[in-house]
Amino acid sequence: MEIWNRHFECMDRSELRRIQSERLIETVERVYFNVPYYRNKFQEKGLGPDSIRDIEDISKLPFTTKVDLRDTYPFGMFAVPMSEIVRIHASSGTTGKSTVVGYTRSDVSTWSEVMARTLTSAGAGRNDFIQIAYGYGLFTGGLGLHYGGEKIGASVIPVSGGNTNRQLQIMRDFGTTILACTPSYALYLAEAIQENGINRDELKLKAGVFGAEPWTENMRREIEAKLKVKAIDIYGLSEVIGPGVAYECDEQDGLHINEDHFFPEIIDPDTLQVLPEGSLGELVFTTITKEGLPLIRYRTRDLTRLNYSRCKCGRTLVRMDKCLGRSDDMLIIRGVNLFPSQIETVLLEMSEIKPHYRIIVDRVNNLDTLELQVEVDEEFFQDKISQLQNLRGRLQENLESAIGLGIKVTLVEPKTIERSEGKAKRVIDNRKF
Repeated sequence: MEIWNRHFECMDRSELRRIQSERLIETVERVYFNVPYYRNKFQEKGLGPDSIRDIEDISKLPFTTKVDLRDTYPFGMFAVPMSEIVRIHASSGTTGKSTVVGYTRSDVSTWSEVMARTLTSAGAGRNDFIQIAYGYGLFTGGLGLHYGGEKIGASVIPVSGGNTNRQLQIMRDFGTTILACTPSYALYLAEAIQENGINRDELKLKAGVFGAEPWTENMRREIEAKLKVKAIDIYGLSEVIGPGVAYECDEQDGLHINEDHFFPEIIDPDTLQVLPEGSLGELVFTTITKEGLPLIRYRTRDLTRLNYSRCKCGRTLVRMDKCLGRSDDMLIIRGVNLFPSQIETVLLEMSEIKPHYRIIVDRVNNLDTLELQVEVDEEFFQDKISQLQNLRGRLQENLESAIGLGIKVTLVEPKTIERSEGKAKRVIDNRKF
C-alpha cells in the first residue's frame, strides 16, 4: 500500500503534537497582527499572541463561522496583502454573499501536497489516468484534484462536470483508471454506462474519489457494485482549503485528517464545549499552515466523531467518521431531528428501490408533513398494483421504524426524479418559518 508522505502521515503522535503547537503559535501571531477581525476578537477575550504556548491552549481561542467570512466579504479575513494572493476561489452564495478564499503560492503548494496524499491513498500513481468530473472555476473541487494529480505525476483529464456522453467517451477512449466526482454523479454515470450498452469490463476504471456531498455506506456498496471500483471517500471545505482536508485509505475505516495542516476538534454545537474523545459532535478546524486565509476554530457544522487509534494502513493521522449530517442542515420534523442520510440508508437496503429520491417537507394546519418520493426499479414497477402497494407498505414501515416519524411514501416511475450532474438536491422544505 503506497503512502505519499510517510514522514507526516505516519509520524509519532507526540512529535506531531509538537509540530502542531509550533504551527498554532505562528498562526495566532499571523492573524493577530494581520487580521483586524481576529485582533478584535482576541482582545475581547483578553488574549494576545503570547497567550498561546502550545496546542492545548487552543480552547482559549474564539470560534469563526461562515457568517464572519460573509461579514468581512470579500477580502477582510485575508492575512497577507493582495499582491501575495495568487488564487481566489469562492463558494456559491445560495444563502447570501459568497465566502471568498485566497491562496498564496505556499497555500497552493500545501493544497497540492494534501491532494497528493489523498490520491495516493486511492491507489493512484504516475501511470494512472485521472478523470476529474468535478466542476472547475470558483468551486474548489476541480482544481484541487487537478493539482494533486499533477503532483503525483499522473495523467490528469480535466473534463469538468456535466456532458455525460462526453464523459463516457473519454473514459473509454483515454483509458481512465481513476474517476473523481460526486457520489451521486458516479451513480448517474453507472446508469448511463448501462443505458448506452457499454461493456463495463472494457473500461479500465479501478477506483473512484468521491466527495462534496454526504453519502452512506449503502450508497458506497451500490457504486462499487455498479462501477466495479474501489469507492474512496474524501472530505474538504473551501474555507479550510478545498478537497484534501481528509481522505480514506484502502481500509475504508474512517477518513484520515491531514492534521499537520488542519487541527480538528469536536464540540457540542449548543454549548460549544469540547467533547471527550469518541463523542459525536460538530467538527471544528484550525488551519495551522495557511497564509492567505488562516482560520481559527472554524465551525464546519458537520457532525462526526474522531478516532485516534492507529489505522491498519500504518498512518497515525486521526480518522473522522463519515459525516452523519450537518447541524445546520438537520431537519426538525415535529420535534424529531432527521438527517436525509438516515432515509437513504433504509432505501439502499431494498433492492427494488433505486437510489434516486426526493424528501418534501411541508406544513399543513400548523403540522409538519413529510413525504418521500422514490423511484422504483423498472423491473418491479411493471408488477401488479397490489405488489407495488406491498412494497410501499414495507418501505414505509422500515422508514418509520428507523426515523421514528410518520412519513408518506410515493413510488414513482424510473427517471421521474431529476438527475444531478453536481451535488444532488435531496430536500425540498416548503415550510414558512
